[in-house]
Amino acid sequence: MGVERCISLDHTLACRRWLTNDQNGRQQDSPRKMANEAKPCPCDIGDRLEYEGLGQEVQIEHIKAYTVKPPAATDKAIIVIQDIFGWQLPNTRYMADMLAADGYIAVCPDFYVGKEPWSPTHDWSKFQEWLEDKKPTNINKEMDAVLRFLQQQCGAKHIGVVGFCWGGVATHYLTLNYPEIKAGVSVYGVIKEMEDRYELKSPTLFIFGEKDDVIPLDQVRVLEAKLKEKCKVDYQVKIFPGQTHGFVHRKREDINPADEPSIKEARADMLDWLVKYM
Repeated sequence: MGVERCISLDHTLACRRWLTNDQNGRQQDSPRKMANEAKPCPCDIGDRLEYEGLGQEVQIEHIKAYTVKPPAATDKAIIVIQDIFGWQLPNTRYMADMLAADGYIAVCPDFYVGKEPWSPTHDWSKFQEWLEDKKPTNINKEMDAVLRFLQQQCGAKHIGVVGFCWGGVATHYLTLNYPEIKAGVSVYGVIKEMEDRYELKSPTLFIFGEKDDVIPLDQVRVLEAKLKEKCKVDYQVKIFPGQTHGFVHRKREDINPADEPSIKEARADMLDWLVKYM
């Protein structure tokens, strides 16, 4: 199966339509009123995909998960971690299907454990309150359950992690604490509140957009400098010029021609990193 197929899945397989959002988070073909027009959610940009997915939902101990298998048997698996919009966001399932098309067992667990995900209609000023019981650094119980599932029921021996936004922060956390993770790809996510956040245990690729309002460039530069000083495993920090938060999984490449090269390059970087270390 070719790389192009994996970077851009055939949309006719399961995709019905996209809802395109402008950079202020408003759907262009179906305008809606935000709960806080003065300060809308900075994560709600890109294209909202209505996508049925190629996998299935399963129960993994105390949590639900979306799983999809590759065309051929494998002992390699990727844990795909949701953004703030939750494990059922079609865009994230699209990425899981893409990884499966590239030869991995892909599983996207509900790391919120049934709690309500963030919604674009919520008031962004209340985000920290919403986040209080959904810390991306408090997921060990769920992670342990998913690892048992992959190892015992799927026969996985090589496990990686890919996360977006909230899931990017979770990926950063997991690569600090789970040496059994062979590779991590943190897509626009970084831990900000922990002191010991630079001594990675697993090779990790960090992907950022230059114009990300959620993670300013000065924070990315600090990450680069500290990793260079303290990290003992392979890592890479890559910044995509002109790109915003969400560009890798929230923008559709075939209707955003200006963004298409960056979207495809970032996805190819993700796949190459996994191949290198998995």
